[in-house]
Amino acid sequence: MKNFLDKDFLLDSATAVSLYENAAYQLPIFDFHCHLNPQEVWENKPFENITQLWLAGDHYKWRTMRMNGIGERFITGDASDYEKFAAWAQTVPHLIGNPLYHWTHMELKSYFGIEKSLSPETASEIWEECNEKLQQPEYRARGFIEKSNVKFIGTTDDPVSNLEYHQLLKDDSTFTAIIAPTFRPDGALFIERPTFESWLEKLAQVSSFESSSLDGLLNGLKQRVAFFHENGGRASDHDIPKMFYKETTKSEAEMIFNKRLSGEQLSEDEIVAYRSFLLKELGKMYAEKQWVMQLHMGAIRNNNTKMKELIGPDTGFDSVGEANVAEGLSHFLDALEQQDALPRTILYNLNPKDNAVLAGMMGNFYEEGVPGKIQFGSGWWFNDHIDGMERQMKDLANVGVLSHFVGMLTDSRSFLSYERHDYFRRILCNILGNWVEEGKAPNDMAYLEQMVKNIGYNNAEKYFLER
Repeated sequence: MKNFLDKDFLLDSATAVSLYENAAYQLPIFDFHCHLNPQEVWENKPFENITQLWLAGDHYKWRTMRMNGIGERFITGDASDYEKFAAWAQTVPHLIGNPLYHWTHMELKSYFGIEKSLSPETASEIWEECNEKLQQPEYRARGFIEKSNVKFIGTTDDPVSNLEYHQLLKDDSTFTAIIAPTFRPDGALFIERPTFESWLEKLAQVSSFESSSLDGLLNGLKQRVAFFHENGGRASDHDIPKMFYKETTKSEAEMIFNKRLSGEQLSEDEIVAYRSFLLKELGKMYAEKQWVMQLHMGAIRNNNTKMKELIGPDTGFDSVGEANVAEGLSHFLDALEQQDALPRTILYNLNPKDNAVLAGMMGNFYEEGVPGKIQFGSGWWFNDHIDGMERQMKDLANVGVLSHFVGMLTDSRSFLSYERHDYFRRILCNILGNWVEEGKAPNDMAYLEQMVKNIGYNNAEKYFLER
C-alpha cells in the first residue's frame, strides 16, 4: 500500500517512476493559457494570508464549498479571511476523489512544506504556518513563479487592454519569465450582450477607427491584433458555447451589425451568422501574424440567474453543455483552409463525449513542416482530473499523434496552480509506463523520456514561439 502523496504519487510501475524522475521531475513550465493578472506579477503582489492567495477568485473551490452546504458569506461574502479558510478546511475532507483534494495537498506540500491533511482539526495550525511563510519576500507573486520554474505565461486579455503591465514586465531585466498577452475578443463576438455597444466605444477609444460601422470594428480589431503582436502576443482565445457556423457575406454581417446598433432584437440565426463572419475574419488576422487560435467549446455559463444578479457572472455557476461541435467546427476550419488562412489551432471540449470528434478533426487539416498544426487541447475545466486527462490523452493517441501534443496549462487565477503541471506529467508518465509494462509499447527509455519532455514542455514552446 502506498502512502498518500508520496514521491511515486500516481505512478503505478517502475517504468513510470523512471520516466517521471528522469524526464518530468525538473522540467520547466510553459503555461500557455491562464487568467493571472499581470499587474500582480509586476507589483510582485504580497499576500497577507493564505485565503487571499488561495481562495480569492477560485470558482473551483467556491463550487465545492457550496455543494458542501457552506453559506455564501463564507465564500464570496463579508466573512473574515480566517472564517473563509476554515470553511474551505471544513470542505476539503469531503473531496476525496476530486482533483481539488490532490491539488490542495500538493500545493501545501510543494510551496509550504506542509504534509498534514487539511481539515477542521488542522485548519488553525496550517493557517498559521502558511501565513508565517507568506511574510517572507520569496512568498510573493514572482517567487511562486520562479520556484515553479515557469518560463512562459500566457495571460487572457481583452483587445481594449493597454497591456501596460506586459510592457513593464518585458522591460524588467530582474524577471526572466515571459508574460505574453492572449487576445480574447469576446466583447466583439457576443453581439447579443447588453455590453456590446459600450465595448465598441472602448475599442474606438484605443484604436484610430470609429467602431460604429462593421468596417470600423474590423479595422479596429486588426489594429489591436498588431498592437498585441508588438507586445509579445502570439495567441488568441475564444469562448465558444456552441460551435455553430454559417457562411456569411460581409453585406449580411453589416446588415446584422447595423440592426443591433439601431436597437432592434436579433434572431438566433442572425447572431450565429454575425459571429461566424467575425470569427472567420479574426482567424484570417491570426494566420497573417502566425498566431495560435484557441477555441474553448461547450460551457454553459451563469446557469443560476439569481446568483448572477447577486454576486455577478463567472462566480462558479457554469457547467458542461452540448456544444454540437462536429459540423460547425468542420465548416469553420474548412472555410479558413479554403482561403489559405487557417492558423495553428487548439481545440478544447468541455463535454468528454466530444473527445473523438476533436481527436478525429485534427487530422483533416495540416501544413507541411508543422507537426500537430491542429491540436486537441488537454482535459479542460471539468475534465482536468485523472480520468479526464487519461481519457483525453488515450483518445488522442488512438486516432492521432500523441507525441506532438502540446500538453498542459493551468487555466487558473492562482499562483499556486503550477502543481497541476506536475499532476499532468505524473499521469502522462503513468500512461506510458503502463503501456511499456503491458507490452503495448517498446521499452525504449531514451525515446520515451524525450517524448515526456516534448509533451511536458518542448512542443508547446515550439508551437507558440518558433516560426
